[in-house]
Amino acid sequence: MYHLAPYQTGLWLAEYLSIRCQLCRVHQSVSQSQLIQDQLIQSPPKESQIVESQYSSNTVNSISGSLPNNHSVVANLRYFFDKRLNSGLLCPHCHHSISWLPKPFQVDMAAGSALSIQAATYYDYPVRQAIRAFKHHEDMTKLPLLLHALRQLPRPHGCHHDNSIIIAMPTTAQRLIKRGFDPVSILSVHLSKHWQIPLWHGVQRIDDTISQQGLTRAERLSNLDNAFALIEKPPSKRLILFDDVATTGASLQALGRTLHCLSGITPINNSSISHKHPLIAYALAHGSQ
Repeated sequence: MYHLAPYQTGLWLAEYLSIRCQLCRVHQSVSQSQLIQDQLIQSPPKESQIVESQYSSNTVNSISGSLPNNHSVVANLRYFFDKRLNSGLLCPHCHHSISWLPKPFQVDMAAGSALSIQAATYYDYPVRQAIRAFKHHEDMTKLPLLLHALRQLPRPHGCHHDNSIIIAMPTTAQRLIKRGFDPVSILSVHLSKHWQIPLWHGVQRIDDTISQQGLTRAERLSNLDNAFALIEKPPSKRLILFDDVATTGASLQALGRTLHCLSGITPINNSSISHKHPLIAYALAHGSQ
């Protein structure tokens, strides 16, 4: 029997059973009263629907206050969980307090080509604090907020399960042992599920590089020289790079250069969108507003 890891159990509970915002924990992620009001305005309940709702059990009624009553109980429950999944893990107030999808920025790759990096949001409060707690203190209670941010990333146009793969920023064996888990790997699994695009693990990170934190851009680039090695040749598909934080984009730049030099992968830009092996990058957060 398959057993969920503790963080997976907590995430499942937050996703489907908790009605509180994962940031402020005060507001509901779905305002039941507002949904009811909206439904009444759009289509007032018919007499048959009122009669049908009266024979439902109290448990179902407590869940399905905003559900359409012209379906079976099973259909109503399915509708409820679909609404919960699509509504997000933050209340509208907290969601709109965060600036989403800042303008993509580019880093040089080779002569005449650049790697475009799209972040879900800025590396500001509250995402910055959540990322730090998740990465450095293994605080899994921050994961729902990060996944909410992750889901703001639009799937690249034209990319799908059959023609694209996601390459998560690899970590070193030494850092994995020290930290005990790989936060980027966890996030990338959920991005893969959200976009329905598979992960590819054909890149290895070399152990002789130091942490990028606290380094200048020039030092970051120098530190990442020869930091990655290909275990196998990537498939002939679109490659989507992913990292949690792209402060300067140096890590994604170095990873992209490795793929570009060793495999002939071409970064996506206005002139190379039709190339056989396009390359694009995404991050959870970047810079500050």
